[in-house]
Amino acid sequence: MPLLTPLRFSWRRLPAAGVPVKNLGLRTVASGASSPSGASPKAFNIFDRDLKRKQKNWAARQPEPMKFDYLKEEVGSRIADRVYDIARDFRLALDVGCGRGYVAEHLNKETVGKFFQTDIAENALKNALETEIPTVSVLADEEFLPFRENTFDLVVSSLSLHWVNDLPRALEQIHYVLKPDGVFIGAMFGGDTLFELRCSLQLAETEREGGFSPHVSPFTAVNDLGHLLGRAGFNTLTVDTDEIQVNYPGMFELMEDLQGMGESNCAWNRKALLHRDTMLAAAAVYQDCNRDLFL
Repeated sequence: MPLLTPLRFSWRRLPAAGVPVKNLGLRTVASGASSPSGASPKAFNIFDRDLKRKQKNWAARQPEPMKFDYLKEEVGSRIADRVYDIARDFRLALDVGCGRGYVAEHLNKETVGKFFQTDIAENALKNALETEIPTVSVLADEEFLPFRENTFDLVVSSLSLHWVNDLPRALEQIHYVLKPDGVFIGAMFGGDTLFELRCSLQLAETEREGGFSPHVSPFTAVNDLGHLLGRAGFNTLTVDTDEIQVNYPGMFELMEDLQGMGESNCAWNRKALLHRDTMLAAAAVYQDCNRDLFL
C-alpha cells in the first residue's frame, strides 16, 4: 500500500547492513539489490548525483544545520502522522534518503521496532537527529538499495526522490525490499514547486542575456506518479498533493535557505554563474511578483 505525496511549495514574501548511529560508522555501498524485473530501461541522466552528495554533505556540516531544517522537519512530521494513521506496528522500517532523520524523530518505538536509515551523504547520517527507535545508518544510493527482497514492513522517503535520475528504478527497488503486505509512504517536491523563483530567473535572464538556462531543477508531474507507482508493482495507490507556503523577504534569502537545506540545483545542464545585473533584475521581478500576489 503506497502513499506518495507530491508537495508544491510556494516561496513567497514575508544488523549486517550497517552499524549503529552512535558509533558514527557507515557502510559504503557501491550497488544494491537488483529488481526482480531487471534493470529499468535507459534512464535520463538529469542530475549530477556526486554534486548532490557534496551539497548535502556541506549543508550537514554547517554549525547550525537546524536553522534550515524547518521544511524537512514539517514534511517528516506529516509522514509520521500518516504512519500513525495505520492501525498496525512495523517491526522493521527503512527511510530512503533520510537526510538527518526527519521522519524517525517523530515516531516512537511502540510503532516502529527498528529503523534503517539510508542516504548518499555521510555527514547527514553522522549528524542524525535523536530518536528513541533503535537505528542503523547505511550509506547508499536511492536507486541501489543494498537489502534483500521482502525485508521491510514499512518504507518511508521524505524529500529525496525528486533528485534521483531513475525514479522508476528507485520505486522498483522500494517495492522489491518491501514485504508483500508492506507500506510505502513518501513525499517529494513536485509540480509547480519554486514557480516564482523559476519565472523570475527566466524573465531576467531572457531580458538581460537574450536567452535562459534552467536554474531550478525539473520536478515530476503529479499525474505521472500514479502510473510510475503502478508500473513499479504497487497497488492500492493513494497520491495526493499538499501545498506549504513559506514567506521570504526576497529571492536571495530564499536561495540561501535552499543552499542550507542541500536543495540547490544539481542538474547537469545548469548554468554555473549568472551575471550580477541579471541576478539583481531577477530579485526585482521576484519582489514584484510576490507584491502582486499579496495585494
